[in-house]
Amino acid sequence: MRIVPEALIAGLVTAEDAFAAVEAVFAAMARGEARNFPVVREALGGGRHYGFKSGQDAGVLGVKAGGYFPRNAERGLTNHQSSVLLFDPETGRPLAMVGGNLLTALRTAAAAAVSIDRLARRGARVLGIIGAGHQAAFQLRAAARVRDFDRVIGWNRTPERLAGLAAVAADLGLPFEAVGLERMIEADVIVTITSAPAFSLARSQVRPGTHLACMGTDTVGKQEVEPALLARATVFCDEVAQSVTIGEAQHAVAQHLLDRAAIVPLGDVVTGRHPGRRSEGEITLFDGTGVGLQDLAVAGVALCQAEQRGLGAVIDL
Repeated sequence: MRIVPEALIAGLVTAEDAFAAVEAVFAAMARGEARNFPVVREALGGGRHYGFKSGQDAGVLGVKAGGYFPRNAERGLTNHQSSVLLFDPETGRPLAMVGGNLLTALRTAAAAAVSIDRLARRGARVLGIIGAGHQAAFQLRAAARVRDFDRVIGWNRTPERLAGLAAVAADLGLPFEAVGLERMIEADVIVTITSAPAFSLARSQVRPGTHLACMGTDTVGKQEVEPALLARATVFCDEVAQSVTIGEAQHAVAQHLLDRAAIVPLGDVVTGRHPGRRSEGEITLFDGTGVGLQDLAVAGVALCQAEQRGLGAVIDL
């Protein structure tokens, strides 16, 4: 068994690696070649959440264990903490334990980027970001890789935290402006990456033709956008079962504003089974809950690179 610690991940997996791995996962799921197991997600109190995401494809069996611990920043740690365990699917023997913090950020941003690449209008020029936590910078960089934006607008409940996003935008050569939510109507693409129990973005703040990547809702009760917005949009997801139970769609489905059968797995677009965007005026929305197979895929890249370079610690169990 090889242990690949968190400190090595940045040198083993690039954003481009994550994009390719996550896009391949979407396709494998659509073809029925891989499956996710039911998610275990528990509230621990004090805003803390902990859980397990797992699955299997042709080459690997595994699980990511981790969660969200909102006071970690005070301890000099990232709020999201996780580790990925990989097993031989034929024998069950452990293959690796891989640090999952950066991998989670990379795969989450990659999933949003795949949705933007496949669903956003080719002429999209204004990127909107709602949320300014640790993940927001990854989302901004990933989105900028798949579209040539002219500028970025951002909103956060505590506006002073937007300074970090402004610095990332400047590094990318993009003008950045902190705005009120009513100005999100200027955006061609909106990425929401918050952790809130009530929506921030309203239907009236999104114009026709916009693509939204809603990446923050992954637990019962979380919410980023008004349910009526999903009723107005064509809704895509990483996995329907997660979307309607722990994703953004949970609220619209519960209020009978959205039929579960109308939600399209993004893998169907990747494999060509669904055309994706059908018109310039269509609002498309990706409900990205994050599936275990994405974690296994990027951890597999890290393991492969570590093996090739002789990195990490090998132990016998």
